[in-house]
Amino acid sequence: MSTVEHLAMSPALDTRTPWSEQEFEALLRDKGTSYHIYHPFHVMMAEGRLTRAQLQGWVANRFYYQIAIPVKDAAILSNCPDREIRREWIQRILDHDGCHIGGIDDAGGIEAWIRLGEAVGLSRDDVTSLRYVVPATRFAVDAYINFARQRPWQEAVASSLTELFAPHIHQQRIDTWPQQYPWVDTAGLQYFKNRLTQARRDVEHGLRFTLEYFSQSRAMQERALEILQFKLDVLWALADAIMLSQCRIEITGPKA
Repeated sequence: MSTVEHLAMSPALDTRTPWSEQEFEALLRDKGTSYHIYHPFHVMMAEGRLTRAQLQGWVANRFYYQIAIPVKDAAILSNCPDREIRREWIQRILDHDGCHIGGIDDAGGIEAWIRLGEAVGLSRDDVTSLRYVVPATRFAVDAYINFARQRPWQEAVASSLTELFAPHIHQQRIDTWPQQYPWVDTAGLQYFKNRLTQARRDVEHGLRFTLEYFSQSRAMQERALEILQFKLDVLWALADAIMLSQCRIEITGPKA
């Protein structure tokens, strides 16, 4: 256990003054410099430099992350004894799995991602069979699920704050894909359009909780920053996995 983790578990042991709420939030938002929108693969995507096969490979691999999101959120719910938190957090599962309750018929984000796959030329089976998902993608995503299952639910909530930076990347795809990839059926972009609203709503709740709970001590605030960095690293590793598999980058050493 790191010193920060130990102090975070015992706030009274940390005599440093916590950052103000404004300072703490600014530090959380500053983590956006590590968001995967800056990963070389996503830069290539935004600039229209991916081939059809590479874009298809990204959609197929990211589907493994999409189906993991409600599993991760269910893990948070299973560990959380707070009824009010659960009542608000459960909406995230409905957003992705879909909902057929009280006259609401929403196919959900997972179905929207399958339609994105069809829009880039994949079949439903190509996406849902997971046959194009590479091992490193599975490893990165599974690490995130295991974190949500095994760590305190408050930490898993804080890990969700990568949503602070998500609307930007969704809007970027909505704006650039029709010009950069005109062969993609624009109906398939509905997932990104949906997430513009959903992510902003979700982050309002997650940020509010994180700012309040983790401000008990400076060490707890530092722990929240570590957690957010971990999640950013998961997303970056996922992009690494996809780029290496789709771009066939050759790594060569010095000649003998």
